[in-house]
Amino acid sequence: MRLQTPQQPISVDVIDIDHADDPALLAKYDELVPVLFADLSQPELCHYFLDEAKVRKLLKI
Repeated sequence: MRLQTPQQPISVDVIDIDHADDPALLAKYDELVPVLFADLSQPELCHYFLDEAKVRKLLKI
C-alpha cells in the first residue's frame, strides 16, 4: 500500500503516551494504541490496525 506520493507527501508525528507529560492521553488511549489521527482536534481514524479505506478517503486517493 503506497499512500505517499511526490505530489502528496505525508508527515507523521509520533506521540509516546507512556512518556508524555499528559496523564489524560494515557488515561484515554492506553488500551487503544496505536491510534491514528489526521489531526488531534478531530476524531481518531482508527486504532489497533490501520483502516486503509478511511485513510484513503481522507487523502482522497
